[in-house]
Amino acid sequence: MRKIIFVLSLLLPMGVMAAGGNVHLDKAEYDLTDKASLQTGAKLFMNYCLGCHQTQYQRYQRTFDDLGIPVDLGQEYLQFTGEKPGEHIKNAMPAESAAKWFGAPPPDLTLVARVRGADWIYTYLRSFYADESTKFGVNNLVFPDVGMPHALQELQGVPRKTTEKMLVDGEMVERYVGIKADGSGELSAAEYDTAVLDLVNYLVYIGEPSRLQSEQIGRWVMIFLLVLLVLVYLLKKEYWRDVH
Repeated sequence: MRKIIFVLSLLLPMGVMAAGGNVHLDKAEYDLTDKASLQTGAKLFMNYCLGCHQTQYQRYQRTFDDLGIPVDLGQEYLQFTGEKPGEHIKNAMPAESAAKWFGAPPPDLTLVARVRGADWIYTYLRSFYADESTKFGVNNLVFPDVGMPHALQELQGVPRKTTEKMLVDGEMVERYVGIKADGSGELSAAEYDTAVLDLVNYLVYIGEPSRLQSEQIGRWVMIFLLVLLVLVYLLKKEYWRDVH
């Protein structure tokens, strides 16, 4: 696992690995057993993220099977360039062109949840705000000077840093109270947070598709070892009974 993370760190742009270390991360309460959430997350990824970011170590077929999506529906609604279900999830963006547009090729996101953590992604996708001084007109609290547009702005609306006047020690001051959307998005604030959580859930799944199966096997292995421990202990007592 350490080797995988190290290799991925070499593939990611340096700014991606170093940014946003002092921001409080909100807890992402994802649930890998929630198939509806995972299906929604897959739809969001394919529609809003895949144009730039690949998950080239995961196959469409594996995703369809694990998420309970019929292959014909998956091909119709989640595959947009005629790939076969057995192919890896890639896009057609040339790496050289992407480097010119964004400053660096957008990283593959197959292992992003394992490298960054679900809380980081969840907070990051909810921390964009309008900033006309940047190339794409947005910035991010978790990743300052991020080199990408706000891909989910259509859903959230235009997010802005918000301040409110409040009375402190008898003096009226203006304080930062958070990022709020302008209401032009397709979703309400609560709906947007849920959509982001669904997307995070999907990215966590992509990072380790066999996680639920591994955890289930692990529980049975622990039960087996506990039973074996009891049997070995009883055998030991029986073996040493005549000696003592």
